[in-house]
Amino acid sequence: MKGPGHQRTYELRVAALPAGTVYFNYLFGVAEKEEKKQIREQKLIKKLEKQKLKEEQQQQELQQQQERRKKGRHYTVSIALPGSVLDNAQSPELRTYLAGQIARACAVFCVDEVVVFDEEDQDAKSVEGEFTGIGKKGQACVQLARILQYLECPQYLRKSFFPKHQDLQFAGLLNPLDSPHHMRMDDESEFREGVVLDRPSKPGKGSFVNCGMRKEVRIDRRLQAGLRVTVRLHSSQNPDGKVYKGEVVAPHLPRTEAGLYWGYSVRLASCLSNVFAECPHKEGYDLTIGTSEKGSSVDSVTLSPFKHVLVVFGGLQGLEASVDTDQNLNVTDPSVLFDLYLNTCPTQGSRTIRTEVNPRLVLI
Repeated sequence: MKGPGHQRTYELRVAALPAGTVYFNYLFGVAEKEEKKQIREQKLIKKLEKQKLKEEQQQQELQQQQERRKKGRHYTVSIALPGSVLDNAQSPELRTYLAGQIARACAVFCVDEVVVFDEEDQDAKSVEGEFTGIGKKGQACVQLARILQYLECPQYLRKSFFPKHQDLQFAGLLNPLDSPHHMRMDDESEFREGVVLDRPSKPGKGSFVNCGMRKEVRIDRRLQAGLRVTVRLHSSQNPDGKVYKGEVVAPHLPRTEAGLYWGYSVRLASCLSNVFAECPHKEGYDLTIGTSEKGSSVDSVTLSPFKHVLVVFGGLQGLEASVDTDQNLNVTDPSVLFDLYLNTCPTQGSRTIRTEVNPRLVLI
């Protein structure tokens, strides 16, 4: 029970405190508030500095992207040729060597897409299946496409995408393309090709990718194992970290932003008309060129600006044979299919120009 005595005791206790102690406690409370205020201000300053640094980094990245776009190449070059060109070779070794020459020409002249079309009604739409022998009944389109894909793939990824196959029996003897995306282990580059690994990752973390480096790369998203991806590595890496960090980007980004040649894609077409009908670009090819000794001289032609150019080469009997066997075409003159129909070597000293030589004459 609180009585008057209790109140007097409390008052006595307060009165018993020296005046200096009360003043000290007052000053201590003021100093504590001031210290807390300074801490809040320091936190706010750090937060603003981080925000400013982030904005500067974003601005710097934006400027770098704009500079990359200026350096980038925004047009594409595609070529199309019949798989029957392999039938002119008399052995599996020579067929492989011929395909290797075509691949080398594509890499040297920065071809972005190779279309292998069928002019013998084989209806080959993929490179799956077994080798069925050489000759007129052999799957020349499939074999040519498979060898082209094998050579374009970086060496450190080939075991992941190309199991042992008879079509590739002699591919290891071919000269490498040595394209910019065929990286050595210690090469420094902003972009790399890789394969998504079948390895568990923590929740909220991306997949692991083998990019042919001493460490694996953790990407910014989870993807299905076995996919081939193009990875942009982060500019700042922790040298002591267990993995590198990067992000998955579109395969065309090294070309359009950095101006790098990043290999070619391979597409199979069941006939000549499907080379045009199945074009991967929404707007189609805005410049198409057919090659034939019956065409106009290449010396009298000036190319207009283009976004996607397609150059089509005929087989052993020219584009006329390809038109004749295409059931979707009602024309007999191949020249009506193209914007330009050119004779790329009007002063040729041979009756025929072999297909593995023709791309070099045209693309140069």
